[in-house]
Amino acid sequence: MRKNRRRKTFENVEVIDAGAKGKSVGKAPDGRVIFLTNAVPGDVVDVMTTKKRKAYFEGVATKFHTLSDKRTEPVCQHFGTCGGCKWQHMGYEHQLYFKQKEVENNLKRIGNLELPETTPILGSKEQYFYRNKMEFSFSDSRWLTPEEINSDIEIEDRNALGFHIPGMWDKILDIKKCHLQQDPSNSIRLEVKNFANKNGLSFFNPRKQEGLLRTLMIRTSSTGEIMVLIQFFEDDTPKRELLLNHLKEKFPEITSLLYVINSKGNDTIYDQEVICFTGRDHIFEEMEGLQFKINAKSFYQTNSAQAYELYKVTRDFAGLTGDELVYDLYTGTGTIAQFVSKNAKKVVGVESVPEAIEDAQANALHNSISNAEFFVGDMKNVFNNEFIEAHGQPDVIITDPPRDGMHKQVVEQLLQVAPPKIVYVSCNSATQARDLALMKEKYEVTKVQPVDMFPQTHHVENVVLLEKRV
Repeated sequence: MRKNRRRKTFENVEVIDAGAKGKSVGKAPDGRVIFLTNAVPGDVVDVMTTKKRKAYFEGVATKFHTLSDKRTEPVCQHFGTCGGCKWQHMGYEHQLYFKQKEVENNLKRIGNLELPETTPILGSKEQYFYRNKMEFSFSDSRWLTPEEINSDIEIEDRNALGFHIPGMWDKILDIKKCHLQQDPSNSIRLEVKNFANKNGLSFFNPRKQEGLLRTLMIRTSSTGEIMVLIQFFEDDTPKRELLLNHLKEKFPEITSLLYVINSKGNDTIYDQEVICFTGRDHIFEEMEGLQFKINAKSFYQTNSAQAYELYKVTRDFAGLTGDELVYDLYTGTGTIAQFVSKNAKKVVGVESVPEAIEDAQANALHNSISNAEFFVGDMKNVFNNEFIEAHGQPDVIITDPPRDGMHKQVVEQLLQVAPPKIVYVSCNSATQARDLALMKEKYEVTKVQPVDMFPQTHHVENVVLLEKRV
């Protein structure tokens, strides 16, 4: 017997909360949760379900009976289609409230932790134009609006330079103006598209795997430097140089103009040769007099101003006096390690990506930092008893793992090493809570500080100080 897959409609649903992944939350008449993509807490709406699960529904609001007082007018014309700034229709003070609530709920419910009074979340001074890195995709078959699809007008220009439609790997939304990165980001992107159209440069087709122009990356820094990288699918020297020379002349402020020839199945550049067309192959970011060299493949926090706030919290939680040996696990390019080095006796950074460690070592040399060492390897294999014997018993450990959190073996090793303090920086408080739960018999959470790195989105960073129980 076939299951009933018909969509349900629920009327007059009150939206009561904002949940994970940027979705809002209502309750169905049977008590099951409904996750909504287009509502704000405080709205009263009719809902059409799109998915039915044992414990919850997913759906969209089809009619709004009452609009929440938490709503605000989105500034971007692409809001609701792009998917990049899912909370742009919610006032910023309310975004901060729900981010802090999520952090506290995760730590209490997943980690079953006793928490001190949480410090109010650190909001971002800049709520738009705060990102230092943006990546755009070219397509010769742009996403069409329902109005365009239903019209009788033949759409001739299908070229796009913008973002993937959520859930559609081959459909690109053509972006007119993005509010996430400061100019000249928008000007550069629009000029690249217009010049390519005027000069017959073909846009990539992901299904057919053909076309010249594949992706555009723009990086900016607080020092005013700009990096532009264009990824070409085909190796066509005359057309490539035509575009790059035009950008060089049109935007003399570009300090690093790069390109990649990538004809493989995916557009990741980490296994590709990056070629410098003009300028340097890197730009510099600066923080408290420290300079960080950033190349096309480097990881750096994408909100420079808030990264500074995040690192200050981390340093403050570590409470360094100048006599401590500090381990910085998942050090990346060593930014936190170098940021705290002047307050420590020595810092030891560990990271699994060889190129990141090369960047860390080069930056330490550039910054004349002599008390920081960096080592490469899989954390669960490198961070062992032999490593501790070779480099010393740490007084403080800072850990900043990826979204998945720490491997269980790393947590076990932390408990074995048992330093007096651990500062845990996380971009996912759910996996952070899971890890903290494994450590609560030996460590007490004494400080919690959420930091908003990404306004208009549901993402939030969180810093926790763990102190060894007496």
